[in-house]
Amino acid sequence: MHVSRKRSLLIGLLLMAVIVACSGIGLAEEYVLSDNTKAVYEKLMATPAVKKGLDFLSADDANTLAEQIEICEIPAPPFKEEVRAAEYMKRLAALGLKDVQKDAEGNVFGILPGTGNGPKLLVCAHLDTVFPEGTDVTVKVKDGRYSAPGIGDDTRGLAALLSVIRAFNETGIKPVGDVIFCGNVGEEGLGDLRGVKALFRDHKDIDGFITVDGDGAGWILYLATGSHRYEITFNGPGGHSFGAFGLPSAIHAMGRAIAKIGDLQTPKEPRTTFTVGVVEGGTSINSIAAQAKMWVDMRSNELPPLLAIEKELLAAVKQAVVEENARWNSDKITVDIKMVGDRPAGTQPADASIVQAMYAATVALGIEPELEGPASTDANLPISLGIPALCIGGGGRGGNGHAFDEWYENVEAYLGPQNVFLTILGLAGVDGVTQPLLEVRAK
Repeated sequence: MHVSRKRSLLIGLLLMAVIVACSGIGLAEEYVLSDNTKAVYEKLMATPAVKKGLDFLSADDANTLAEQIEICEIPAPPFKEEVRAAEYMKRLAALGLKDVQKDAEGNVFGILPGTGNGPKLLVCAHLDTVFPEGTDVTVKVKDGRYSAPGIGDDTRGLAALLSVIRAFNETGIKPVGDVIFCGNVGEEGLGDLRGVKALFRDHKDIDGFITVDGDGAGWILYLATGSHRYEITFNGPGGHSFGAFGLPSAIHAMGRAIAKIGDLQTPKEPRTTFTVGVVEGGTSINSIAAQAKMWVDMRSNELPPLLAIEKELLAAVKQAVVEENARWNSDKITVDIKMVGDRPAGTQPADASIVQAMYAATVALGIEPELEGPASTDANLPISLGIPALCIGGGGRGGNGHAFDEWYENVEAYLGPQNVFLTILGLAGVDGVTQPLLEVRAK
């Protein structure tokens, strides 16, 4: 659908209740935009500078893809994002953002200043990937499909943010509130949201948060699935399987624990899960294991059931140690329980201003909005703090995320940056045109 046609649909779409399919997440079928939200987006879409920005983002599509490929080919393994961060910082500075810097955690960011007295909006894409050091990240192209580890998650988000900044430069649009553009570290795996945790620890004046993560346009993720992760190490005396028979085994203790964990029960609503994801231990087939280790992941869409399953699981681990020692009339088996991941759960209303703005922006572009169920993203942390936050896509389409054959297709990819741009305008406000939909929080 051409951009001009999309705009022609705006008034009709914004003046009616939008019917959406929201199965499984407990929302009413009818999503209603407030009169204020509709008025703001009617003004924005009638503003020549906004039209110019949307047209620019469409024209910038090839350049955005080129940057996506360039960034993807800069390795950013877990906890080793420095090289990609340094390059991204250079690009932010080259685009004229103010006070471009790198913080102690490794996040890089710069500010698009507002005209004053508006909210402060933080817009991020994460620098890190799940792939280990030494992974070949060369982008390969075949029949319009781009393949490489991390090509979508999240180099698409990083490239989309750069395109949005260029759109502000091209149009001269001045937001009312400050907009901080950031490449953050530590979103994936054992990174445990360390980048975003540092940002909200060190900056208490952030009023809203958007993370652009991966491909697609139109999906809106505003609910947070929490997770607790543990590294659990069983230790024992060890010995020869025949000569020292009668000593307790670290692997046997872990096996008892896994069997107990496998029998745990969780509620279907809110969805609560657990898994022993990785196990290792022992030295040889003819040894009584002196050490065994497992990594456990627990998740829930709400905190109380997450804490409940955590309590049961850790109790099962401790009971397994007791039983292994009792089996051999010993006290030699011990267990070390170390928390390695804490992603908070959280909710916010579907009619929160940040959701309203994203929904209206999506409709304005002629895209059918999709309110997603809970998931685990960088938005978890601010949502848990009561700060309005969203996770959205950077455009295009892709698949096989977190796999070595991850792929991306640049199909109507400009819709991602356009959606981010329009959402920012609604939330931060446009000088002389609209007031911010995002409220300044009481500090």
